[in-house]
Amino acid sequence: MLAFTNAKEKQSPTIIGAGCKLTGDMKTDHTVQIHGHVVGNITAETVVIGRGGRVVGKISANNLFLHGTLDGPATVNTANIFSNAQMTGTLAYYTLNITGNTGLECKLSKRKDKKNE
Repeated sequence: MLAFTNAKEKQSPTIIGAGCKLTGDMKTDHTVQIHGHVVGNITAETVVIGRGGRVVGKISANNLFLHGTLDGPATVNTANIFSNAQMTGTLAYYTLNITGNTGLECKLSKRKDKKNE
């Protein structure tokens, strides 16, 4: 099944599928789902790294859902870390939710700057 968007749709996710490798930075006001491999920085409203997904680079987002692997720093408002997730680097957050036994080998840093609501 193919999904298409048109000018009337205000939000469409960017999806990097399993088996796909992208090299370069991404910037969007919407959601990015990573099921493949990205080497580059990602700026988005929401970043979802699926179980088979891997990002090597910096993430800046309001929401992070980490099921896969992140090699690099992340600055987020809310971080949701799930079992099987792996991360290296520094995770700067306002709210942190950890579910299950994760492979975090990162520095956790509660953000002290003012939250933009």
